[in-house]
Amino acid sequence: MIHWLCITNRDNWEVVRTKNVWGVARRHKNTIAKVKPGDKLVFYIKKERKNKEVLEPKIVGIFEVISEPYTDSTKIFKSPPHLNETYPLRIKIKPVKLGELDFKPLIPKLNFITNKKRWSGHLMGRAMREIPEEDYRLIEGLL
Repeated sequence: MIHWLCITNRDNWEVVRTKNVWGVARRHKNTIAKVKPGDKLVFYIKKERKNKEVLEPKIVGIFEVISEPYTDSTKIFKSPPHLNETYPLRIKIKPVKLGELDFKPLIPKLNFITNKKRWSGHLMGRAMREIPEEDYRLIEGLL
């Protein structure tokens, strides 16, 4: 079993949470091809600005993968207007644990973040990344 950190925004987290599906862009096909039923997905919501308010990054849930990757271009996810992306490479998932956990206090304790000062570099440009089991266990225990 592999543990994954899935990186999304608040709008698409609502889709994930209500439809029990995770989707990524075609450019991430090599990553999602490694995902297997039984793998665990930890969902990370990026820092966002809504009006003048800054919404800090959070861990919001853990899901288990229940399907092999498949392709579906139905428009359920929101994408930046310049991309017009449907995130067609998808997997079906089921919730394991839901909650909210502030991400920044976790950074010193997470092994996959080797550069604690420039931690966002470990997430940029990715839809998902593998994380060590001990990081998964820490998050699961706190969520």
